[in-house]
Amino acid sequence: MFLPPTRLTVTAFLFLLLLAVSGCLPTRQSASKDTVTAKEILGNPEYLAFSFGGYRQNTRATVPEVAQLKEDLRILAALKIKLLRTYNTQQYAHAARLLQAIRELKTEESGFEMYVMLGTWIECEGAWTASANHQKGNPLNNTAEIEAAVRLVNEYPDIVKIIAVGNEAMVQWAASYFVQPQVILDWVNHLQHLKQTGAIPADTWITSSDNYESWGGGASSYHTPQLAELIKAVDFVSLHTYPFHDSHYHPTFWGVPDSEFSLSDIEKIDAAMVRARDYAIAQYQQTADYISALGVNNSIHIGETGWASIAASSYGATGSRAADEYKQKLYYEHMRAWTQSAGMSCFYFEAFDEQWKDAGDPLGSENHFGLITLKGEAKFALWDAVDAGTFKGLTRDGMRITRTFNGDMAALLASIAPPQALSEMGLLETNTVNPDRKPGAAVTEDQYVVVHESLVPGDSKSVTYPSASLKLNAWEGTCSIELNSKGIVKIIPGGGDWWGCALEMNADGQGENLSAFNQGFLHLEAQGSADAVFEIGFQTGQFAAGNQTNNFIPFGPGGKYALQPTWNEYVIPVAELKQGANLADVTGVVFLRGIKKGGGKEIFLRNIYYSQQ
Repeated sequence: MFLPPTRLTVTAFLFLLLLAVSGCLPTRQSASKDTVTAKEILGNPEYLAFSFGGYRQNTRATVPEVAQLKEDLRILAALKIKLLRTYNTQQYAHAARLLQAIRELKTEESGFEMYVMLGTWIECEGAWTASANHQKGNPLNNTAEIEAAVRLVNEYPDIVKIIAVGNEAMVQWAASYFVQPQVILDWVNHLQHLKQTGAIPADTWITSSDNYESWGGGASSYHTPQLAELIKAVDFVSLHTYPFHDSHYHPTFWGVPDSEFSLSDIEKIDAAMVRARDYAIAQYQQTADYISALGVNNSIHIGETGWASIAASSYGATGSRAADEYKQKLYYEHMRAWTQSAGMSCFYFEAFDEQWKDAGDPLGSENHFGLITLKGEAKFALWDAVDAGTFKGLTRDGMRITRTFNGDMAALLASIAPPQALSEMGLLETNTVNPDRKPGAAVTEDQYVVVHESLVPGDSKSVTYPSASLKLNAWEGTCSIELNSKGIVKIIPGGGDWWGCALEMNADGQGENLSAFNQGFLHLEAQGSADAVFEIGFQTGQFAAGNQTNNFIPFGPGGKYALQPTWNEYVIPVAELKQGANLADVTGVVFLRGIKKGGGKEIFLRNIYYSQQ
């Protein structure tokens, strides 16, 4: 086994040398002199890139066979794709089979050319459990992933050109498994050392593939010395950007402004997709500015971006209306054009639909980012390729590549809708703030108003608003949540195994100090589907710091608290909600979490506030 990820010492180097002498390290094959390197591939428009899985079933336990992967590779090659990105090395047989399939095709078909950015899955200690430790990595999984990457790059040096340490492993909304940058940095340094000692090909490039915010393009809470060191250590930055998701989370770029009211629906969509492209460019630029401010001259490539064609909940007809094939085509074309003009590679997500990503919800957007469906149908983005005969003679699981909607443009157009008017879109951030108080300062007023139609601060009332705006956050897209102009919070749970959302302090991790409300009450009015089952309460602390506590009571039929189809007022003692709360650090002023599948059961809240008595 290789050493676990630590800063390499002389002792560590001698140990690696001993392993090599004893034959434990794989023997590196010599790459032929005419093979290209990562430096020559990345940013080269002759080497278009895609993210690739190719899973057919609703579980990754069923890995595509080599013959199936060869089918996919021929389809991708027909589209002039020459660079693929994977996600795991050893948890599943996918990476090994893909590399085998590429090698066989190189032998069987003269001129076949395909290269790989090999992804290693990195997770925290105790990932997917209640005892996750985000300061440390999972030693067994992570070591096995890196060892497999070393073995594969040595076995396939003519194919594997890049190793990515982690996939969205540092972004903190990946609450079940994320790690702090130091964990990624240690493994990157480990691989860079193996390059220097000849244990892997010296021209292998090393990176990590993560959300733009994880690379410093967002909240300042990510700007740590360890992140700065990581940016210096990688050979390039692999950045993820998803305007599709932010069409729900940060929709100000997405809604139709007043100046576009007179446009046709198609023109409104066209304009919105240009803004979506510009939103992605802005996230790139924010990251580039941060990297430049560090004094680092490191290239950036788009490690992942995409647009779903189908979605329920947050991004579908009841949400931001982002998902359809027409918008997907425009986004694909915009991103290809921008990245090529900027001299960047773009690992577009993704080639084929995969239904395992949201197995509990067939309409979940994660299942529908591919440009080709599970039935072998080319979505609108590839209709021209079908018409041009690009896929002639090619099949996928015995199915010819045909056009979706049977090529009926009228039917496709009937399935799309423009975004809502910006003035009519629900707010995803409250705008009632007490400017005279800083987050963390003790709230002394008798009543703390989250949203209320009549209870407002005034000279004769001991009433206050939050010290910062509250962000309406739908956790991992599992539901939709918005605030309308009448002060009503509307929540529509998705159809997955769980759902959750919160009104969170938008104060860079700082919570509200509600210590004075220890013996107080949470007041709210609610109505909705009477059979809805969920938890409601508030959150204290931060998940990333390992001190977050969910303080809640259950809502559901037959219990003390239950929804009714008409508005009802609920007064809940804070003492009844508390489950280890630190009221000096209330980060989620209100949260809801579904403990059973929610499937479109609407929940409405209004007139939410805390009182000391």
